[in-house]
Amino acid sequence: MSAAQRLAEARELLAEHPVADGHNDLPWALRQQVRYDLARRDIAGDQSAHLHTDIPRLRAGGVGAQFWSVYVRSDYAGDEAVSATLEQIDAVAQLIDRYPGDLVAALTADDMEQARADGRIASLMGAEGGHSINNSLATLRALHRLGVRYMTLTHNDTIDWADSATDEPRHGGLTDFGREVVREMNRVGMLVDLSHVAATTMRDALAVSVAPVVFSHSSARAVCDHPRNVSDDVLALLPANGGVAMATFVPKFILPAAVEWTLAADENLRAHGFHHLDTTPEAMALHRAFEEARPRPVATAATVADHLDHMREVAGVDHIGIGGDYDGTAFTPSGLEDVAGYPNLVAELLTRGWSRADLAKLTWSNAVRALRDAEAVAREVSATRGPSNAVI
Repeated sequence: MSAAQRLAEARELLAEHPVADGHNDLPWALRQQVRYDLARRDIAGDQSAHLHTDIPRLRAGGVGAQFWSVYVRSDYAGDEAVSATLEQIDAVAQLIDRYPGDLVAALTADDMEQARADGRIASLMGAEGGHSINNSLATLRALHRLGVRYMTLTHNDTIDWADSATDEPRHGGLTDFGREVVREMNRVGMLVDLSHVAATTMRDALAVSVAPVVFSHSSARAVCDHPRNVSDDVLALLPANGGVAMATFVPKFILPAAVEWTLAADENLRAHGFHHLDTTPEAMALHRAFEEARPRPVATAATVADHLDHMREVAGVDHIGIGGDYDGTAFTPSGLEDVAGYPNLVAELLTRGWSRADLAKLTWSNAVRALRDAEAVAREVSATRGPSNAVI
């Protein structure tokens, strides 16, 4: 079968079993670039000059559900972090209201399935970092009531109750309060997201959680030894938990040669007064100049497929998914430049002999099942346990 035929088969499969992507940072990009002025970044049309994401490319990519990240940087603290998270949630609401023919709010697995049946993109939300709740379980519950369906326990910095993968550990994983956060997330039906957290935090959360966990955008550490990825011993725990590890496309997490290059590129940004995660046009101009002087190692769809092959082998096909991290990274793989690229990954996996049934689990069914199972656990737990008012 030719490459063109494989791509056509991939698109046909995605028409029936679309991508339920675990992580897209469009709200943060809109905050940085235009302070949520959606008229200036009208995603009904081509925004490829500014963003990885717009509706035509979501459609071309076969996306049927998106967890929009309501991320705020982890150097935001206290009430500032909470307020900024609320602004991010409001931005998602504005997007859904502005594009009702294409986007629809989804709170449950049934909502995801209904959106697919209606030909719209189910829009869910994930809060990226426990700093967003400012050590308050009441705030956690409020975010859930506003529609947030997962919370990443940390972002890049260790917080008062959980160690991050990319900061100095202070707790050896989760504190007692951190364990209570996980239990409360189980009680309300919010998925525990273990991307960004230290391996000790992953293991602690898996030991506590009675609902499936997710890794909304992490790949295999055995393939690329970066602390943001998931080690085999943790992947092997997912079948018993029911969780789903969603492979990310961020080159520095999937391609070993890109790790050192990205560290140098990030330091170049900081030397010019920018945050290393900045993707504004000014920051990207600096990146392009740096790349011209020092060519960047380029990942491809095959690089991501290598991770998915390994993750399927260790965790099983029922416990893997996709979390591209579009609009949250300065660089993307060749062939996966933006949200239109998912068919290229599916075509690569078809070439490697993945069955249509396995691909349907990867793209859609596993994510829907994890949320449905978390909802069932919440009904059971909340019947015997009321809200926790624990504090640190």
